[in-house]
Amino acid sequence: MKKLLLLSLFTIILKPVLGFTILIDPGHGGEDNGAESKIFIKKGKWKPVKEKDIALSLAKKIHYELGKRKFNSYLTRSVDRTVTLAERADLAEKIKADIFISVHVNSSRKNQPRGFETYYLNNHKDSVVKKVEDIENKNLRGEELIINNILMDLVIDRTVKSSKSLAVNVHSEILGLVGKRYRLKDRGVKPGLFYVLALTKRPAILLEVGFLSNSRELRKIMGTTFQKRYARAVAIGIEKYIKKRTKIEPSLL
Repeated sequence: MKKLLLLSLFTIILKPVLGFTILIDPGHGGEDNGAESKIFIKKGKWKPVKEKDIALSLAKKIHYELGKRKFNSYLTRSVDRTVTLAERADLAEKIKADIFISVHVNSSRKNQPRGFETYYLNNHKDSVVKKVEDIENKNLRGEELIINNILMDLVIDRTVKSSKSLAVNVHSEILGLVGKRYRLKDRGVKPGLFYVLALTKRPAILLEVGFLSNSRELRKIMGTTFQKRYARAVAIGIEKYIKKRTKIEPSLL
């Protein structure tokens, strides 16, 4: 009886509101810090900054904004812990996610690059994008890499149209609510070969919020108001994508 009750509760928890479940993935975590930088606090004092922490903070705010809109959403991690690509993909399958959003913060060896960009899974020939891919895919080697390359080709054929549409909707809202207000450079919507997107096997995008390596931009990104506005923009973009896909009347969402 107790098992049946638990199963029933579990089913209720996983039942997606309005037929859509969204998995939000704070990039990196645990032993993987992602990009690292530091920010000036006061004379002689600097605070270390890690991509994994900003990604988690933003992901939680996106999760909150989606909840306000009555969507069913989950986080791949809610604390600072290591989550493998396979575990992220397994969770997407377990909760039957319809959309996967991976949150990251960009970095460069130089401090001039700045701006935000949104990636969706597809092939390309852009050398600049290749640098971002190398960073996000850096932990894959050998047989795992070969298998994921095969999987990627299969997933691209099935999800590219939906993923691009999702990316365009989300990016447009970020530009309108955040980009112009904070004078962030619009680096555009771009195709990229990211294993974390391919492994989920569903419409997915990867957000690069801005550059940790640019001290002026880093200070903006770390601001609470900035993060709330950014999260709201992502949630609105997702909502618009879902409305277009399901053709549900706005009053029902």
